[in-house]
Amino acid sequence: MYVIIVGAGRVGLKLTQSLVQEGLNVTVIEENENIVEDVAHEVNAMVIQGDATSVKVLEDADISDADVFVAVTGKDTVNLLTCVLSMSYNNISKTISRVNDLDHIKAFKNAGIDLTVSPESTVATYLERIITKPKIADLLVLGRRSTELLEVKIENKDLFGKNVLDYSPTENFIVCAVYEENQLIIPQKNTVFHENQKISVLTKSDYVQEVTNFFAP
Repeated sequence: MYVIIVGAGRVGLKLTQSLVQEGLNVTVIEENENIVEDVAHEVNAMVIQGDATSVKVLEDADISDADVFVAVTGKDTVNLLTCVLSMSYNNISKTISRVNDLDHIKAFKNAGIDLTVSPESTVATYLERIITKPKIADLLVLGRRSTELLEVKIENKDLFGKNVLDYSPTENFIVCAVYEENQLIIPQKNTVFHENQKISVLTKSDYVQEVTNFFAP
């Protein structure tokens, strides 16, 4: 599988490292020359310095051979435009974009981008799973452009000490993971909610606010 990643910041770098370790072919496009030099020494991947909103730069990255296109820069305008440009290539099977301003999510979805993620600390880990694990990828784009991946801190006192699996999954959301002492844990029969515990929730887009209010009223 060949993946193009636009943006070599913290998220882009970590994602690149993870995908390379999985044995995938990765090319990174980064506009900042200083960052390019640093990243080129840290990853075993092609790193191209240039503006990814330029079709020529995308073609220099052999976009016509890519399977997945990911945009994770700190600029929503760049992420949106580069993903839209990638859609003109029929070989791209999946487009994934970071959205920095949550007010822009609707615009990204209307543009036809397969999956949007907000800039949480776990973004790179989830993107790696989405790209490398097809069954999970199918789950995340089920009902295309109708799902969101959220990170929420448990503040609902009624949930403290309660078993996670008693509340998940429902027809509208599923708790994908909980975090204990900075360790990611897939919910099991004995996994319970704790005060101020962070969880990752996959939810239908229409229920984002409802889910957020449920866990953090």
